[in-house]
Amino acid sequence: MASVVLRPNESQDSILKRFRKKVVKSGILSTVRQKRWFVSKSETDRIERKKSMRRMKRRQFEKHD
Repeated sequence: MASVVLRPNESQDSILKRFRKKVVKSGILSTVRQKRWFVSKSETDRIERKKSMRRMKRRQFEKHD
Protein backbone atom coordinates (compact mmCIF):
# COMPACT_ATOMS: atom_id res chain seq x y z
CA MET A 1 0.00 0.00 0.00
CA ALA A 2 1.28 3.45 -0.89
CA SER A 3 1.82 5.82 1.98
CA VAL A 4 3.36 9.27 2.35
CA VAL A 5 5.04 10.69 5.45
CA LEU A 6 4.30 14.32 6.20
CA ARG A 7 7.38 16.54 5.88
CA PRO A 8 7.79 19.70 7.98
CA ASN A 9 6.09 22.76 6.46
CA GLU A 10 4.78 20.76 3.47
CA SER A 11 1.57 21.85 1.79
CA GLN A 12 -1.34 19.50 1.21
CA ASP A 13 -0.95 19.90 -2.54
CA SER A 14 2.61 18.60 -2.52
CA ILE A 15 1.67 15.70 -0.23
CA LEU A 16 -1.14 14.75 -2.60
CA LYS A 17 1.18 15.05 -5.59
CA ARG A 18 3.77 12.74 -3.98
CA PHE A 19 1.06 10.24 -3.06
CA ARG A 20 -0.32 10.17 -6.61
CA LYS A 21 3.17 9.58 -8.01
CA LYS A 22 3.70 6.66 -5.62
CA VAL A 23 0.35 5.12 -6.57
CA VAL A 24 1.12 5.39 -10.29
CA LYS A 25 4.64 4.02 -9.84
CA SER A 26 3.41 1.04 -7.81
CA GLY A 27 0.91 0.07 -10.54
CA ILE A 28 -2.05 -0.25 -8.18
CA LEU A 29 -4.53 1.51 -10.46
CA SER A 30 -3.59 -0.45 -13.57
CA THR A 31 -3.99 -3.71 -11.64
CA VAL A 32 -7.41 -2.67 -10.37
CA ARG A 33 -8.52 -1.70 -13.89
CA GLN A 34 -7.34 -5.05 -15.28
CA LYS A 35 -9.08 -7.06 -12.57
CA ARG A 36 -12.37 -5.20 -12.90
CA TRP A 37 -13.65 -7.92 -15.23
CA PHE A 38 -12.70 -11.59 -15.47
CA VAL A 39 -10.62 -12.44 -18.53
CA SER A 40 -9.94 -16.08 -19.31
CA LYS A 41 -6.42 -17.39 -19.88
CA SER A 42 -7.07 -18.00 -23.57
CA GLU A 43 -8.36 -14.46 -24.01
CA THR A 44 -5.27 -13.07 -22.26
CA ASP A 45 -3.00 -15.12 -24.53
CA ARG A 46 -4.86 -13.91 -27.61
CA ILE A 47 -4.49 -10.28 -26.54
CA GLU A 48 -0.77 -10.74 -25.85
CA ARG A 49 -0.23 -12.35 -29.27
CA LYS A 50 -2.05 -9.46 -30.91
CA LYS A 51 0.13 -6.93 -29.05
CA SER A 52 3.23 -8.84 -30.06
CA MET A 53 2.25 -8.81 -33.73
CA ARG A 54 1.65 -5.06 -33.58
CA ARG A 55 5.08 -4.52 -32.03
CA MET A 56 6.77 -6.66 -34.66
CA LYS A 57 5.03 -4.82 -37.51
CA ARG A 58 5.97 -1.46 -36.02
CA ARG A 59 9.64 -2.49 -35.69
CA GLN A 60 9.75 -3.74 -39.28
CA PHE A 61 8.20 -0.50 -40.50
CA GLU A 62 10.77 1.56 -38.55
CA LYS A 63 13.68 -0.41 -40.03
CA HIS A 64 12.58 0.39 -43.59
CA ASP A 65 12.53 4.16 -42.98
